[in-house]
Amino acid sequence: MEKCQELGLTKTIGVSNFTCKKLERLLATAKIPPAVNQVEMNPIWQQKKLREYCKEKGIHFSAFSPLGAVGTNWGHNRVMENEVLKQIAKAKGKTVAQVAIRWVYQQGVSVIVKSFNKERMEQNLDIFDWELSAEELQKIEQIPQYRGSRAEAYLSENGPFRTVEEIWDGEI
Repeated sequence: MEKCQELGLTKTIGVSNFTCKKLERLLATAKIPPAVNQVEMNPIWQQKKLREYCKEKGIHFSAFSPLGAVGTNWGHNRVMENEVLKQIAKAKGKTVAQVAIRWVYQQGVSVIVKSFNKERMEQNLDIFDWELSAEELQKIEQIPQYRGSRAEAYLSENGPFRTVEEIWDGEI
């Protein structure tokens, strides 16, 4: 990838699902650091340690599955069914999805939302003319954490990952 950038075939290099440990190993040998780390992030999996590490290293943080990836084989409805998020949404006259997306946005993180439904796509964009209060942010920060994708499909007796802990470097 560094050669591609040197040749002008790409503007920047990005990584996905890299833990602090994997980023550390990469940064120790890379001539060109990654510009972005795209990972699962939502109010149920806030990734505080990884976000801080990326910030320290100048790596932009990009969130996929801000709504929990309902409908995927690894997703869950914990975001959309969370009582804290429901209460905030009701009080603000917003949807739970809007609250979750706005929370990611207020963390200074770019957010990737998938929808094929025109109405939901429009709702997902309706997050810029309001914000979550400090009290609401504090409530969201207290939500118990749960990683949606444990990535068990990538485990193999022959490696490189034999356990979930090896994939996520203990950051689960």
